Amino acid sequence: MAVLGWLTPRRRFATARSVLAGEAAAEAARKASVEAAEPAGRAGGAVAEKAAPGRTPGEERGKEPGKAPGKEAEAEFPVAGDVRAAAFFDLDNTVMQGAAIFHLGRGLYKRKFFRKRELARFAWQQAWFRLAGVEDPAHIQDARDSALSIVKGHRVSELMEMGEEIYDEYMAERIWPGTRALAQAHLDAGQKVWLVTAAPVETARIIARRLGLTGALGTVAESVHGVYTGRLVGEPLHGPSKAEAVRALAAAEGLDLSRCAAYSDSANDIPMLSIVGHPYAINPDARLRKHARERGWRLRDYRTGRKAAKVGIPAAAGLGALAGGAAAAVALHRRRR
Repeated sequence: MAVLGWLTPRRRFATARSVLAGEAAAEAARKASVEAAEPAGRAGGAVAEKAAPGRTPGEERGKEPGKAPGKEAEAEFPVAGDVRAAAFFDLDNTVMQGAAIFHLGRGLYKRKFFRKRELARFAWQQAWFRLAGVEDPAHIQDARDSALSIVKGHRVSELMEMGEEIYDEYMAERIWPGTRALAQAHLDAGQKVWLVTAAPVETARIIARRLGLTGALGTVAESVHGVYTGRLVGEPLHGPSKAEAVRALAAAEGLDLSRCAAYSDSANDIPMLSIVGHPYAINPDARLRKHARERGWRLRDYRTGRKAAKVGIPAAAGLGALAGGAAAAVALHRRRR
């Protein structure tokens, strides 16, 4: 199913569909947050790495806009008790290694939601994502279209239940401890923390809840009487749509974006990073690294290996992705025999 042709590498401006997607994501996020049984942002377990004020592991020293060189710009950030501030975290390769949609696809395949051919397609999309170190809009749209066709006709509750199991199987061990610690620092300061991702909002909510975050802004798939129709509301929450979602949520929550922070690994999220007062490049791709350095944004890289840091490839991605792809191919061949 071709959802839309809006997402191209050159398209940077919001469209009517971007605004619709952003507003739908913000509305869904607020509704889920209000309905949550436990206090937002406080349900998670212990963090793997405690964030501390000032410079933290993986950070490249730099200055924030308006800060004098040589001073520790982050000494009092996040500001404790600032209820008009919040933090927004991209998910894929920022909070979690790899793409959530791929891990979801693996779990659904295991539960016989689709065939080997679709699994191979997901594997190729993930290998491209990891080897390239950047998000290709064409690949993202293809992945979303695949997921929509797979879940069409299924109940939302069914996917949520399976999503919980899939998180434990494939996602929990792929959370970056350093980024998790940054999110916890905002929570400890009394601020809300939101995931902002092109992944399905149901999957994003599960991840946010498991990490003890406030909630999630994600791609909203249309459902009628609790059953997926196979259509999106607007477009995938990607690029300009993320910025629109953050704007909409900030307006509804009474946030001051100049006091908020945003974190991402991808140049595709520059629109979101540009609208907050505290933008951070986490495990950045080459384009975002260059953009961030030119503007004095903070950078942190939690990947290991100097080569990975230079070219924007996740640690062990090269051989790991190829080995994983080879193993998948062998397994598929064996099953066919």
